Amino acid sequence: MKRRTFLQRTVPVSILPMLLGGFTFKAYGRGPVLESLIGAAAETDHVLVLIQLNGGNDGLNTVIPLDEYPSLMAARGNIAITEALVAKLTDQTGLHPALTGLQQYYGTGKLAVVQSVGYPNPNFSHFRATDIWLTATDSNVTLSSGWMGRYLDDEYADYPVGYPNAVAPDPLAIQIGSVVSLGLQGPEVSMGMALTSPTSFYQLVAGAVDQAPNTPAGHELTFIRQVGQQTELYATVITAAAGKATNLSQLYPAAGQNALADQLKIVAQLIAGGLKTRIYVVNLGGFDTHSAQVSQTGGTETGNHANLLKKLNDAILAFQDDLHLLGADKRVVGMTFSEFGRRIKSNASFGTDHGTAAPVFVFGRPVRGGIVGPNPVIPAAATVNDNVPMSNDFRAVYATLLRDWFRVSQTEMESVLLKDFPMLPLIWKPLLDNKLPKVSGVDLPAAPGLLQNYPNPFNPSTVIPFVTNGSSVEIKVYDTLGREVRVLVQGVFPAGRHEVTFDAGELPAGVYYCRFQSGAVNEVKPLMLVK
Repeated sequence: MKRRTFLQRTVPVSILPMLLGGFTFKAYGRGPVLESLIGAAAETDHVLVLIQLNGGNDGLNTVIPLDEYPSLMAARGNIAITEALVAKLTDQTGLHPALTGLQQYYGTGKLAVVQSVGYPNPNFSHFRATDIWLTATDSNVTLSSGWMGRYLDDEYADYPVGYPNAVAPDPLAIQIGSVVSLGLQGPEVSMGMALTSPTSFYQLVAGAVDQAPNTPAGHELTFIRQVGQQTELYATVITAAAGKATNLSQLYPAAGQNALADQLKIVAQLIAGGLKTRIYVVNLGGFDTHSAQVSQTGGTETGNHANLLKKLNDAILAFQDDLHLLGADKRVVGMTFSEFGRRIKSNASFGTDHGTAAPVFVFGRPVRGGIVGPNPVIPAAATVNDNVPMSNDFRAVYATLLRDWFRVSQTEMESVLLKDFPMLPLIWKPLLDNKLPKVSGVDLPAAPGLLQNYPNPFNPSTVIPFVTNGSSVEIKVYDTLGREVRVLVQGVFPAGRHEVTFDAGELPAGVYYCRFQSGAVNEVKPLMLVK
C-alpha cells in the first residue's frame, strides 16, 4: 500500500459538525498529527502563469507572416489585417494592431513568439484538443492526469496528506475559475485549488461570503458557506499574502472591464505578498470565431477578435508593470496557449474554422525574447482544408519551462511529459546563476536545417537535403490536415550535409509539409506532389 493511501485511511481527522435543513454534515480536515512532512524536490521561488485562450485563437491574425502576405490576402481577404496597420516585430513578422503594447514589450527583449505550435495528428474538437494540451499526450492517448499535476506530484511527495505544512505552507497551484484545470490533476488527486472568481477572492480576503436567500434554509446555507471558507486549509495563508501587498500598476482597466486583467491583478498581489505557489492558471474565453471575427462595417482591425486581443494586450502589460513595481518580475514567467488555431482560409461569415497550429507567447523578465521558428507557410491558393503546419511541438515549450525555469532533471522531465522533447531558446541560462543579462533584444543563432528539395513539384519522389551539426535529427512529412504521413529521418547524423528521399507514390496529389527538428531548430518547407 502506498504511504499516501495508508495515511489517508488510518490517520485520525478533526470533525466539525454542520446543519442544513436539520441534517448533520461533517467537514473533515487533517489534524496536527500529520508531521511526517516532505518538502519539494527542487528548491525554487520561480512562478509560472498560464493564460488559456479558450475557443481556439486565430494565430494568422495574431502573429502575421508579412513575408507570406500576398498568399495570406488571397486566402482570407475578408478578414486579413491591412499590411500598413500591422505592428511590426521584424520585416517578416508582425502583430495584430490591437497588440501594439506587446510590440513595444517585444522591443525590451522580454517576449518570445513561438511560431506554429501544435502536435502531430491534431484533433479539431474543443474538448479533446483542450485535454491533449492539458495532459500533454499524443492525440491518440487519453490520460486523466495533467502535465502540471504530474510535475507537482513528483515535487511534493504524498500530497495532500500532511499539507499545508511548515515546509510547504502555501497552495501548490491556483486556478482562478470555478473548476480546477485538468492540467493540475495529479495521478491520484488534484494538485491545485480554485478561486471561483475575482469576487470570491476579495470576499475571502475580506472575510465575507456569498449571501444566500433570506429564508431558514438560506440562513443555514450562508452558515455552511462561511464554515467551509473558514475550514479551507489554505484560506489563512492566501489572506495573509493578499494583506502583504497592494497592486501598484496604474495600467489595470477598471474592475469588471477586462476579466483577464482582473485575474492577473490577483495573481500579482499574491506573488508579491510572498505566496510560494508555483503555478497559476487564468483564462480568457471567446476565441471560437466562426463568424463575425472582424467587423463587417469597420476595418478588419476591428471586431470581436480585435477586442479579445486588446484585452490580452492590456492585461499582460498591466500585470508585467505591476510585477516590476512590486519587485517580483524576476520570479515570474508567463505563457499563453489555446487548444488550436484556425484554418488558413477564412469563411463567408467573416470568420475562421477550427485549425491546427498557432503561435504561443512566452513573456517576462527572465525570457529570452525573439521569434522561435519560421513563419508559417501559406499556400498560394489555399483551400478550406489547408492548415498551418506545425513547426514546434507544444510539449517542447513545456519541456523547456520544466528544465530551464523549474530546474527539473532530465529524468523528471521525461516522467512528466512521458517522453523526451527538444529544448527551445526561451529562458536566459544565466538566470540559473541568478544573473540577468542587460539587453534590449536577441537574435537567435544560426542553425542547421532543411535545404530546398529537388525536384519540386515532384512525382513520385523527391530528394530532401538537410544540414546537421551532429545532433539528433528528426524529419517527418505531414499533410494539410496536420496528419503525420511519413517519418523520413530519426537519429544522429555526422555534422554536414545529408540527403533523404521521400517516395510518395501511394499518396494523393497535393501539398505536403516537411518538418525538420534538431535541438532547438525547427524548420518547415512545403512539398508539391503532382500526378
